[in-house]
Amino acid sequence: MDQLALLFVLLLGALVSVPVGDRLRVPAPVLMTLFGGVLAVADFVPNVDIPPELILPGLLPPLLYAAVRRTSWRQFTANVRPILLLAVALVFVTTVCVAFVAGAIVPGLPIAAAVALGALIAPPDPVAATSVAGQLGLPRRLVSILEGEGLFNDVTAIVLYHVAIAAAVSGSFSAWRAGLDLVLSAVVAVAVGLVLGWGANRLMDLLGDPTLQIGMTLLVPYASYVLAEKLHGSGVLAVLTTALFLAEYATDADDVMTRLAGHTFWDIIDTLVTGVAFGLIGLELHNAIRTAQGRWGELLGWAATVVGVVIVVRLLWLLPATWLTKRLHARRDSDEEIPVSWRETVVMWWSGMRGVASVALALAIPLRTGDGSPFPDRDEIIFIAFGVIIVTLVLQGLTLPSLVRWLGVRADSEREKEFEKELAVRAAKAAKRRLREIEQVEDLPEDLSEQMLRRAFDIGIRISPDMGEKERRDAQHQRAKRLKRIRNIQNEMLSAARHEVLAARSEPGADPEIVDRVLRHLDVRSLR
Repeated sequence: MDQLALLFVLLLGALVSVPVGDRLRVPAPVLMTLFGGVLAVADFVPNVDIPPELILPGLLPPLLYAAVRRTSWRQFTANVRPILLLAVALVFVTTVCVAFVAGAIVPGLPIAAAVALGALIAPPDPVAATSVAGQLGLPRRLVSILEGEGLFNDVTAIVLYHVAIAAAVSGSFSAWRAGLDLVLSAVVAVAVGLVLGWGANRLMDLLGDPTLQIGMTLLVPYASYVLAEKLHGSGVLAVLTTALFLAEYATDADDVMTRLAGHTFWDIIDTLVTGVAFGLIGLELHNAIRTAQGRWGELLGWAATVVGVVIVVRLLWLLPATWLTKRLHARRDSDEEIPVSWRETVVMWWSGMRGVASVALALAIPLRTGDGSPFPDRDEIIFIAFGVIIVTLVLQGLTLPSLVRWLGVRADSEREKEFEKELAVRAAKAAKRRLREIEQVEDLPEDLSEQMLRRAFDIGIRISPDMGEKERRDAQHQRAKRLKRIRNIQNEMLSAARHEVLAARSEPGADPEIVDRVLRHLDVRSLR
């Protein structure tokens, strides 16, 4: 098996892991990591030969963009304090604690290398956390914090990592310089993200065609990441800024086809790239085995100690930080979403899985320092990092569903239904307002006006059947049965039409392009 064949195997595994994971009740990222580990120990599977410097820019931009599409700028701004206190600050605390412990247990490990180890394993993976937590029916406030934590932690951790690596390579360190680099990196990233977001929004208006617009959304995250990195900014923060800008300003309420096709497209990209990313994590098992030859006891002891530090520090930080956030939250009227009980805090603690970014940063550690000597304890750092990733991802990923069920943490379904009902009412009222505006301009027949008014009400009823009175709900139910029968007959008619048009595609003299254009019209008609 060569490298290309291995890639196709991972892509196939990414697709298959979703239904298999659903049936086994195992998160797909965890299943792909285990699958990659099995491939790693197989003799016929080659070692992965991907330059480390290409892993982050190759995998992170589409994963980050897909994750941001599920949130909004308003949600981030409403939760700035919880995210900063419960998430970003934890990166610094974890980095310091891991560096201190690693420097104490690994003989001769320089402080800069220890800080690099702490920085690369400090950030929980946004894809792992949301992929696992999103399937468990957790309260939206927890998912929001986990998303914010995973997305913004990478920014902090990667900057700390680069500062530590530079200090280890050059042999010098300046705290003032490191702080300035962090600020400049953020400023450059935000500027690049806003400029590219604005430019992409303008360009998509010019392109017009949904296919071209969706293609643009695939290119923009990569462009944002690469340009920010070239300008010594944070590529991760640049992608986040661009994605949030486009989510806020590039959405046309009437552009139905682009929205439907874009949603499907990014679901596919998210599934494939996530599967490949976590498959690569498992494939790194062969490097860990090679490093540990003859030193299993020593290296496993170091890895287990650091794993314990990472897990315990997260719990010890979250408990008081959550309490403080709740106290501050109670003092003022706020939209902040925070854990409201110790059970939710425990779930958030156990959701701190490491993943793609940690692997990429570990593999990106340079082979040699500035004076030509080998990078200190590089193999040991990679082994410890891999141990943390595997334990947090597999152990926590497999046990998190059971923990959630045992603690009884569930989304507030009643609150979600109420919000859905509220949106349904607003949608129906907006439709009625527009109908009144049209009636003031046009002289509509009375029967047509009544029919349109019923349809305006039906818009809300179809979203939330509970919004109407019992009599109107019953009447709507009868109309819905009739409409369902009409729709079934219409679908049968459209199906016959599609079969006839497809049959014409293979007839002599038929133009496939015209056939496909007619078929596309029929497909769009089927969606209405």
